[in-house]
Amino acid sequence: KIVGPGNLFVALAKKYVFGEVDIDSIAGPSEVVVIVDGTATPEFVAFDLMAQAEHSPGSSVLIGWEEKILRDTLSVLDTRLHDMERGDLARSALEEFGAVILAKSAEQACELTNEIAPEHVHIATANPEALAERIDNAGAIFLGHFTPVALGDYAAGPSHVLPTGGTARFAGPLSANDFLHATSVLQFTQEGLEHLADDVIMLARREGLTAHLASVEIRRKRVT
Repeated sequence: KIVGPGNLFVALAKKYVFGEVDIDSIAGPSEVVVIVDGTATPEFVAFDLMAQAEHSPGSSVLIGWEEKILRDTLSVLDTRLHDMERGDLARSALEEFGAVILAKSAEQACELTNEIAPEHVHIATANPEALAERIDNAGAIFLGHFTPVALGDYAAGPSHVLPTGGTARFAGPLSANDFLHATSVLQFTQEGLEHLADDVIMLARREGLTAHLASVEIRRKRVT
């Protein structure tokens, strides 16, 4: 996340070496979608939103299908932002990049979240596991009232290098697999080549790559 001088330098270093070495991504700004129902605590939710907004820029989106919890959270936000050292920055980010969405149902809340495809999803509901099964597009999902995103930022793991900007639709968190260097190895018998030859020849002919075609065809004619 590009949230301060140190992280900015990391992002610039990645950009500089990209193409010479592999990098995970140039990520940022930070973002969260918080899904709530009536069991959520407004103070908890307000600070979850502020925690992302204080990155400044940072996107904080609150989605729920019960209007009272949304209004109560907004009331707490308005009061407690004054207490935060970076409150002015957080308020600016909330006003510019934040949103509060009253969904028709839990199902619609999950649909909207998948459409946003955020870096973090915090599900602060009575049964967060059930909703998590409906979330396909997210960098990391935090379940329950006592799992704030800050735990993942600093201590919980397993990885907090996460896709941002909607890229969670096709990308996932950085993992050990990203550091592995894989190579494909293929070996065919003549019988195996025959099994695929017609398809390869057809595609090569369509592309006009006659040497490709011939490299397969000549092996069909060879007597072993």
